[in-house]
Amino acid sequence: MRDVYTLIKKQELLEEDSTVVVGVSGGPDSLALLHMLICLKEKMNLKIIAAHMDHMFRGEESKAEMEFVIDFCEKHNIASEAKQVDVSSYAMKNKKNKQVAARECRYLFYKEILDKHHSKTLALGHHGDDQVETILMRLVRGNTGEALAGIKVKRPFHNGIIIRPLLRTTKENILLYCKENNLNPRFDSSNEKSDYTRNRFRKTVLPFLKSENPQVHEKFQNFSETFLEDETYLQVLTQQQMNKVFKRQDLSAVEIDIKRFLNLPLPLQRRGIKLILNYLYVNIPSSLSSIHIESIQTLLSQEHPSGSLDYPGGLKVIKSYTTCLFTFEHTELEKYRIELEIPSSVTLPNGFIISCNVTREIPIHRGNDTFLMSYEAISTPLIIRPREQGDKMKLKGMNGRKKVKDIFIDEKIPLHSRHAWPIVEDGNGNILWVPGLKKSKFEEEGIHKGEFVILHVRV
Repeated sequence: MRDVYTLIKKQELLEEDSTVVVGVSGGPDSLALLHMLICLKEKMNLKIIAAHMDHMFRGEESKAEMEFVIDFCEKHNIASEAKQVDVSSYAMKNKKNKQVAARECRYLFYKEILDKHHSKTLALGHHGDDQVETILMRLVRGNTGEALAGIKVKRPFHNGIIIRPLLRTTKENILLYCKENNLNPRFDSSNEKSDYTRNRFRKTVLPFLKSENPQVHEKFQNFSETFLEDETYLQVLTQQQMNKVFKRQDLSAVEIDIKRFLNLPLPLQRRGIKLILNYLYVNIPSSLSSIHIESIQTLLSQEHPSGSLDYPGGLKVIKSYTTCLFTFEHTELEKYRIELEIPSSVTLPNGFIISCNVTREIPIHRGNDTFLMSYEAISTPLIIRPREQGDKMKLKGMNGRKKVKDIFIDEKIPLHSRHAWPIVEDGNGNILWVPGLKKSKFEEEGIHKGEFVILHVRV
């Protein structure tokens, strides 16, 4: 209890005169936590609510555990909230494994109870041995960044926080506490099965570590807290530096400047990639790991000017010359065909605006953003479309024809921009203009009298 109270005070886990919801399974960890908080009840003027959810995995056994928790609370004059949820049906309906489904249902239940009792604090019974197991499991799984700190003593949840006052306490001490206080906890038979990863770590790895150092849980907790402090600082630094790297940032895509990104120190590069993935994914896929971050670093640092990676959930990482695009957007060829009337103005799928006007005054400065033809010489209709396989054009000032694909390469147009880049052709199928990039030999060369059609693109 001394360790627990010290942690509560040091981390400011509880406020006086507050309502605390305690997740209670009936096992030794949560029951010991509930009992300890009951001992603190008068001292801190706490209102305590025990919350128990029966996952209905073990039939009568789990139902008996629910009844035990209700009875325990009645004997200690504590309010309780208990609920049975058919997690197996929920898992099947939502195509999730049972452990993930159980966690989702349990935390939804906790939110309901927090709201019902106007509480902002949820207390859970994770302990020091859980911390050791969690950190090792995440290392083996390939987690990165903040996840490697394991279980947090305090973290935001719903409209308040989750606290874990037992994180500096071993399972052994919890069992001893239960025995000395005659708590008679219930034991979940599924915890003995080797089907679950955590159980294998608990039965095989943890005993070895404790034989090397009986206080290994304290070492892991110290690691967790200092690592989290370092990680928090590096994340703030990463955010500041990545703001100089972003070229585009919206809900479905992020584009970065590769040179500026590669100028960042490697620790910030790794965290920068994770920052992008966290931003784009609503829920990070469980299959994402450090390997994916390393793959992106390799793609960006290699000499080849282009390349792409396919990630879970339809995310594409597309490197093209000086930029890299992370996107969920549809990047196949856009299918559009627009007949450009004279005069008129159209907005294209990629955001370009092409205007067409009739003029008698020829502009002095004509860059690749304008195209001029004699009104009489035009073969109508003028068509705007995306590029097609095998497109070639007769360039102004050149003999022969050049592939539009090669024009994009020469101009270093990013791969993800080429699919919707407009091509303007005349009624005979001749490519007149690749707006903003190249003009064909069909543009009016000399200055003649009469009316002209002038096309202009605004990017």
